Amino acid sequence: MLLSNYLLPERRWLTLLPMLLLAACGEGGDAPVQAQRISLEDARAKVAEPLLSPDTEGAGWTVSADQRAIAFARPGAAPFLTLACDLRQAPATLTIVRHVRARPGQKALFPVIGNGRISRFKVDAALSDGEWRWQGALPASDSLFDVFAGAGELQATLPGGGTLLTEESRIPGEFVTWCRAGGRVLRAEETEAAQAPAGPDPVEGR
Repeated sequence: MLLSNYLLPERRWLTLLPMLLLAACGEGGDAPVQAQRISLEDARAKVAEPLLSPDTEGAGWTVSADQRAIAFARPGAAPFLTLACDLRQAPATLTIVRHVRARPGQKALFPVIGNGRISRFKVDAALSDGEWRWQGALPASDSLFDVFAGAGELQATLPGGGTLLTEESRIPGEFVTWCRAGGRVLRAEETEAAQAPAGPDPVEGR
């Protein structure tokens, strides 16, 4: 008898192959891995999605009632960005606040571009008035705040918090100048001199 008579046709091999594999699995193969269910809500909680850049249409700069802070916000809405001046210290201190949700212990670098300058503020997650937000405080004299000296638009980007675009306004520059002067109202010529950038380097960062 020819050897070819003992060979199974190709089609029959293909039919038997799945049965042979199943038999091998049942004869001492490893036990199947136990499947685990993962909640989509839990997954979203563990990996926070980046926030989109806010829609600032209709927003503008306003001065607080005590004149110790300015905020960029829509009328009647929560602010996007705040500058607050503390005159109790010498020299006065300016705090920059980006109102985006933050978690305890987080730190970030917050670049602000405007008026021909780039300033990179170091901000931390802070709890204030029941709100976790990003903020950083520096002496008002710090050259990082020169980015506000002028009336141009500002572009402030927080990693994971989108890019905030503000309108043209003289309010931020005048407020920084006022805070640097210790709350003293300056004459027009003093204001112009105080708002002049200190140094030729247009890029600031730490």
